[in-house]
Amino acid sequence: MSGVFCAANVSKWFGRVAVLRDLNLEIPEGSVFGLIGPNGAGKTTTIKIVMNILQPTSGHVDVLGVDSRQLGPKEFSRIGYVSENQEMPQWMTVDYLLAYLKPFYPTWDDALAAELVRQFDLPRGRALRKLSRGMWMKAALASSLAYRPTLLVLDEPFSGLDALVREQLIEGLLESAGETTILISSHDLADIESLVSDIGFLDRGRLQFSEEMESLSARFREIEVTVEPPAKVPADGQWPSSWLRPEVAPALVRFVESHFDPERTTSEIRCLFGNVRQISVNTMPLRAIFLTIARSISRAS
Repeated sequence: MSGVFCAANVSKWFGRVAVLRDLNLEIPEGSVFGLIGPNGAGKTTTIKIVMNILQPTSGHVDVLGVDSRQLGPKEFSRIGYVSENQEMPQWMTVDYLLAYLKPFYPTWDDALAAELVRQFDLPRGRALRKLSRGMWMKAALASSLAYRPTLLVLDEPFSGLDALVREQLIEGLLESAGETTILISSHDLADIESLVSDIGFLDRGRLQFSEEMESLSARFREIEVTVEPPAKVPADGQWPSSWLRPEVAPALVRFVESHFDPERTTSEIRCLFGNVRQISVNTMPLRAIFLTIARSISRAS
């Protein structure tokens, strides 16, 4: 395997409980990859395997071309890591923390560190224990970006933060995008939608899909069809396979098209319902797409 991050047939068991099952995933170099899914899907476990905090039960993970189980100081000097439960020495000031970390990272950039402190409005002389949660997370991110990591791993970085702090963190990440590959796990879908270039959906330990955000947004549409009442339902109850969550009212049919194509979708609608009064096609935010997929998987299981 090659690339910044590659996982092949990775499974992780805790006793008799499977948390990851046959995960195959490659993150494009220079991308901002969002890993989403419901609670317990395996997102944090995946990140802990990436960081060699946990080891896979089976399968293989390469990080920066090295088996994740063999990651050492050389590799970690090129990896940044920020989590919602980030631990840092509370007695250190912001300035002391940055000065303390600098010798561990050959690529440390003093000018960038100073710019991040300014951008995040960090109080240089204040002890970390006296920082608000938002300032704490900004200090953690600044200390991880200052050495221009090849890979930046973020586990729920926006959890519990107010809108202004989230916006400042996103701005800092966007400025690093391109030179740094970013892997981010987050429940804050509205925030990461504007940030990520690629997206992967985990559910109950299995990767349901991995694709470019642009492609995902393009193929999902919420469709409303106004028909002559009463609306027809397929005689066999079988809707087109790409139609998710169909709902029928006397003069309205609503569904989510998961593989939208204007010509094909319109043809299928007219084939089922004949002449229709109106077809409305609406784009969907990431949160709506996520809920649609999650509910469809839940109903199918």
